[in-house]
Amino acid sequence: MASRAPAVDRRRQILDAAIRVFARQGYHDCRVSDIADEADVAYGLVYHYFKSKDQVLNELFVERWSLLLAAIEEVDAGAQPPREKLDAVAGFIIDSYRHEPELMKVIIVEVTRAANSFGKTHLPEIRRAYQGIEKIVADGQSQGVFRDDVDAQIAAMWFYGAIEQLLSGWVFELIPASDASFDELREMVVTTLCDGLEPRKPGA
Repeated sequence: MASRAPAVDRRRQILDAAIRVFARQGYHDCRVSDIADEADVAYGLVYHYFKSKDQVLNELFVERWSLLLAAIEEVDAGAQPPREKLDAVAGFIIDSYRHEPELMKVIIVEVTRAANSFGKTHLPEIRRAYQGIEKIVADGQSQGVFRDDVDAQIAAMWFYGAIEQLLSGWVFELIPASDASFDELREMVVTTLCDGLEPRKPGA
């Protein structure tokens, strides 16, 4: 007896199609019918799984951001020094772009940079990521690895701000998107931040 072909995950198919459409046309300039055409499914099937285009974008963001939050928690629970923890988080974010550039473009352009619209509804999740980095910096300060005269919250903002600018540079093709660029600029961000956080010698 012939075995059945595996069932197609239509929900995943629609989400993957939405990533391509959002990245190519922009979230605000596309319609649900564009997503259906890209996914090669009936228009009504999209509404079977998602109430609206907003819900599609929401799921894409929550899915990816939850992975980031889990990665930060896992890194923070490890025994490596704070500098290595920050490097690991930076690596996770940059590798996310390396392997899924269209998805990361959508998240950057349509969510994290849309502070007055879609991004505003996700501020709690975005803040949790900042707080995770803030904790790594604060732990480094309590260990004497990082100087304690720098606000850990501000340091976390510098960390994310620098990485987001790199991601934006790759998205808008302002800097080369290559494995060498990803690795070099990741190291530059972590080194610049951590060197600046090193304790000052007396009298310096």
